[in-house]
Amino acid sequence: MKANFILVSHALCPYVQRAAIVLAEKAVSFERRDIDLGDKPDWFLRLSPLAKTPVLLVDGTALFESAVICEYLDDSLAPRLHPEAALERARHRAWIEFGSALLNAIGAFYNAPGESELTARARDIRSRFEQLEEVLADGPFFAGERFGIVDAAFAPAFRYFDQFETLGDLSFFTGLPKLSAWRAALAERPSVCSAVHADYPRLLRQFLLGRGSALSRRIGGQ
Repeated sequence: MKANFILVSHALCPYVQRAAIVLAEKAVSFERRDIDLGDKPDWFLRLSPLAKTPVLLVDGTALFESAVICEYLDDSLAPRLHPEAALERARHRAWIEFGSALLNAIGAFYNAPGESELTARARDIRSRFEQLEEVLADGPFFAGERFGIVDAAFAPAFRYFDQFETLGDLSFFTGLPKLSAWRAALAERPSVCSAVHADYPRLLRQFLLGRGSALSRRIGGQ
């Protein structure tokens, strides 16, 4: 008997996107139930001890934290997205954590209060990208031909730069051919495309405008 999956989500949450990508890669039918994180319903707070999205309901049992959700899906449903070899699997998990740290760095960038802080945060992201360039395979994905959970972890991070690049050349990807090709391959992946709503670019722009940051002022000045 097939399980019933409900993904409790927020429209802009990158960690929700990770879970949605893995569900799509597994060809799993699921219901997506968006909530307002500014007005969290009581039923959601009962499901999520950390009061964060995503939450995956599996036949009524709640799983929280995107890493746990993705690991469960990979353990229980084909095709396997993690490498079979234990050492390589551990390496991928380590780079998934790097991807989470990158999301934090992106948050620091779009929340930077002034131009000098914005520039410093941009340099920090660039240095992380240079580290990634050194470890990427020949592509199209992180480890080569096979799409994995590590790819699902980074795809939502790269999506932010579609909006950032409308502000001019910030040189995030200049001179990083492997990283640029990986980003492009992920952007074309059907599971990645379907992980957000059609109005995601508009919602993200509204979110960034509302931060009261240096980036907000740049966007507002366009």
